[in-house]
Amino acid sequence: MGPLIPNGIISMEWDSIIAIFIGICFGFVLESSGFSSSRKLAGVFYGYDFAVLRVFFTAAAVSVIGIYYLDYLGYLDVSQLYVHPTYLWGAIIGGVIMGVGFVAGGFCPGTSLCAVAIGKLDAWVYVLGIMIGVFLFSELYTFFEPIYTGYFMGNITLMDSFGWNPYWIIFVFSIIAVVAFAVSDMVRKRVKKVFY
Repeated sequence: MGPLIPNGIISMEWDSIIAIFIGICFGFVLESSGFSSSRKLAGVFYGYDFAVLRVFFTAAAVSVIGIYYLDYLGYLDVSQLYVHPTYLWGAIIGGVIMGVGFVAGGFCPGTSLCAVAIGKLDAWVYVLGIMIGVFLFSELYTFFEPIYTGYFMGNITLMDSFGWNPYWIIFVFSIIAVVAFAVSDMVRKRVKKVFY
């Protein structure tokens, strides 16, 4: 991890302390927003609450617009940002496992820890399941390694894969976010009429 505050203004020894403080603030915001509730999180899949979808779409759109705007102004070099390597099979299988776990348990790993912090029993069970899964994966890693490292595609982005202009991708993504907000609101109203 690089320095949170570059150019030696604050020494790198403070990075962990700053990261803990950011984590506490993030947990507070999650809890204040109701994201430690499995009902609220699972509401996306059942059509009665789309707060999670809206928050994450908004976060992604604001982040990508901000990053490329800072790049345009010369304050940030996008080419220097770290891009996580893509292992296609691991990503697909991991995504399916994560999705099933999210629907079944009503938590993602981050929100489950937030719920554990406030003492929710279902979150304790969920986190125990995560720990068992991590333990089994580590013990059977040699068996899973061909799948985990299979079909390595490098540190790629959509722009690299398709040769698209990043500004068009941001524009299309923003349109998709607005459409998702509108559609999710229509679905929520229809589900609300049926169940309430």
